[in-house]
Amino acid sequence: MGLLGKIGEGLGKTRRQMSGAIEALLHGKSEVDDDFFDGLEEALILADTGISAATELVEGLRKRGRKLKTAQDVREALIADVAAMLTGGEEVDFVTRPSVVLMIGVNGAGKTTNLGKLCAYWHAQDKKVILAAADTFRAAAVEQLDVWAKRTNTPIIRHKEGADPAAVIYDAIAAAKARDIDIVLCDTAGRLHNKKALMDELSKIYRVIERELPYADKEVFLVLDATTGMNAVNQARLFGEAASVTGIVLTKLDGTAKGGVVLAIRRELGLPVKFIGVGEGVEDLRPFDAQTFARGLFEE
Repeated sequence: MGLLGKIGEGLGKTRRQMSGAIEALLHGKSEVDDDFFDGLEEALILADTGISAATELVEGLRKRGRKLKTAQDVREALIADVAAMLTGGEEVDFVTRPSVVLMIGVNGAGKTTNLGKLCAYWHAQDKKVILAAADTFRAAAVEQLDVWAKRTNTPIIRHKEGADPAAVIYDAIAAAKARDIDIVLCDTAGRLHNKKALMDELSKIYRVIERELPYADKEVFLVLDATTGMNAVNQARLFGEAASVTGIVLTKLDGTAKGGVVLAIRRELGLPVKFIGVGEGVEDLRPFDAQTFARGLFEE
């Protein structure tokens, strides 16, 4: 299945909800009116786009006025406006060797699993990757990452439970330099309940990376579970206070009618989505494409 088809399938619940709302709101009308716009805004908010994004999208439609005559006209206008809203910053373009990716997020969001999927993704791009098991706070995280390392044939640097996460990162960077690795993929603890501990830990990791790789390309990916809806936005806000997040990895879009949360994250926090998860398979973590996503959200 192609990228558009896979994303369209993953966003099926949200799309059916939105298309059903548009058709129902236009039923029996010869043209769009204020009642339609009010109803559409409510439908967008129910899809967890957030109030700000929903208002902006509806205002864009209002400005088109009588140019919108059919449900398809509305969908095409929404596709264009959503794509424009989400475009920019989603590219991941590493130049330095090695480059570094820190994965952060609460336990249960899919952080460790998606590290493994990113290994497979970059292997397919002929990139050499090494894993740093720096979530030493939770023994199960190290073991889970080790499973992915074996599954994707990726070297892994791990220490014993309770070890200093920054020391793991240091050793992973040293190994990356020695082995001519392209990307160092780092797992980190998801202790959002103790934001100060998380901030202190990440600050120490940042210092090690800056000292050892001062000119390296770096990304900090926050993994969020789309099924949590607006709670994902709240998590992003809190993690943003503790870490210099550069982009979002949004998982489990295949199991929710809350696909609009991508818009809320972008509009309210200004963070680009870098990758989206649209299934359980290794190949189902895909680079985010605004146009493809917008079509998957509304196009029949």
